[in-house]
Amino acid sequence: MTLEPCSHFGKTPPCSDLIIKNKIPNIVIGCVDDNPEVAGKGIKKLRDAGHQVTVGVLEAACKKHHKRFFTFHNKKRPYIILKWVETEDGFIAPKTKNENKPVWITNEISRQLVHKWRDEEHAILVGTNTVIQDNPSLTVRDYTGNNPIRVVLDKENSLDKNYAVFNEAAETIILKEHTAKDICDSLFSRQIQSIIIEGGSKTLQMFIDENLWDEARVFYGKTLFNEGIKAPVFSGKLHATEKILEDTLEVFTKE
Repeated sequence: MTLEPCSHFGKTPPCSDLIIKNKIPNIVIGCVDDNPEVAGKGIKKLRDAGHQVTVGVLEAACKKHHKRFFTFHNKKRPYIILKWVETEDGFIAPKTKNENKPVWITNEISRQLVHKWRDEEHAILVGTNTVIQDNPSLTVRDYTGNNPIRVVLDKENSLDKNYAVFNEAAETIILKEHTAKDICDSLFSRQIQSIIIEGGSKTLQMFIDENLWDEARVFYGKTLFNEGIKAPVFSGKLHATEKILEDTLEVFTKE
């Protein structure tokens, strides 16, 4: 564990104070918060109070577990997960559609997993065109959990508020920023620690081109479109592969 994350934005007492208050004699710490303003202060307080403190147990695993927290504080931006679905021939959407709703490429189990991911992250982001073309709700309808904050890029403030993304199911933030860096700065100022980018190819490619992402979760379905909107182009390290019935999920990391 780290000591400082449990004093998240100052809303609860620091972990060290709670440990001292409850007279816990032995403490094992996986990794230390590397924010220079707080690093090691809780440990010193515990040791000065007579507690036995062991530091560095499973340190790499602990840093991985707290990757959102460390990314937010060290890189001054949210932990960014890119997510998209593409057909067997490399498209994320058909060339034309008859209805303003998604054209499904993957199966129901894969879509339920995506809703589980939404529950695990602080926010979810899409662009104007995705709202117009798919009218998504961006909630966890197929999974029991909490809806993320919805972030909509609407540079021209042109979207009709009757779209589903503006309903009362979850909070929605409208951003007018034009670059991924500006978006990240705005999200950081709003204390958003992690976000899933579920926008269309243009929005996803913007984050890729500006090198502002941490994970990419890509589903590959057996559907063929023959023509349409091409999937984003990126380079990453393949971290994991999973079969979900006939679908394939690949998870990439930037580093």
